[in-house]
Amino acid sequence: MKSLIAILTDYGLRDGFVGALKGVTLSINPEVQIVDLSHQVRPFDILEGALILKAHYSYFPKGTVFLCVVDPGVGSERMPVAIRSGNYFFVGPNNGIFDLALRSMGKQIECYRIERFTLPRVNETFHGRDVFAPVAAHISKGLPINEVGNPVSYTYILDWKEPKEDGDVLWGEVVYIDHFGNCVTNLPCGRYIEAYFRDMTIRVVPYFLKAEKGEPAMVCGSFGFMEVFLPMDNLHEKFKVLKGERVGVKKV
Repeated sequence: MKSLIAILTDYGLRDGFVGALKGVTLSINPEVQIVDLSHQVRPFDILEGALILKAHYSYFPKGTVFLCVVDPGVGSERMPVAIRSGNYFFVGPNNGIFDLALRSMGKQIECYRIERFTLPRVNETFHGRDVFAPVAAHISKGLPINEVGNPVSYTYILDWKEPKEDGDVLWGEVVYIDHFGNCVTNLPCGRYIEAYFRDMTIRVVPYFLKAEKGEPAMVCGSFGFMEVFLPMDNLHEKFKVLKGERVGVKKV
């Protein structure tokens, strides 16, 4: 089976940055298969990138290298790292983008500061191309991860807010808005009687089409968290929903 690199960035597709990452990668390992996880993470939004990675990494084959570059601190003192945990590898900045995936895995974390196998000339504004892509490519080619640099302790950085209990109600907030305008919360999927959004009590349904047209409802979404949505419509646009809005669920 071919080795696989999955790339997650906030680069967009306009400026050629994604193509440069792939060019470097393929120059080092022409046999590697590359999958675009997403390049539409909101610029500099580490939490959004972390959520996307956490939601989807486990659907990739064992041995996949995740090259993740949402890096507002590029060129600063934040640490470039290569990580092995469970059956996967992760390469990118230690700025919180790996936190949710690694927590969900619950596996031992081997973390190494990247000190070798970068390009000879490193531009301090494009570590994705010059630091992370070449290291990911070498790992995909079979380089032992401990050869990229010295071992370090992995540091959890992301400011992730856990839901809070108030009697039989669990309160959380909107943390991500997807392409369809569905509002993903930090409330874990589970069995709930009803939900609370703004001044409304809304239904908890097993799937999208079970909700009434024009009425917000809540469902366990593909990110592994509860989502508030508007059937066949865009809740974010119609209700002007913002990240951080409070949402609650009543437990069974």
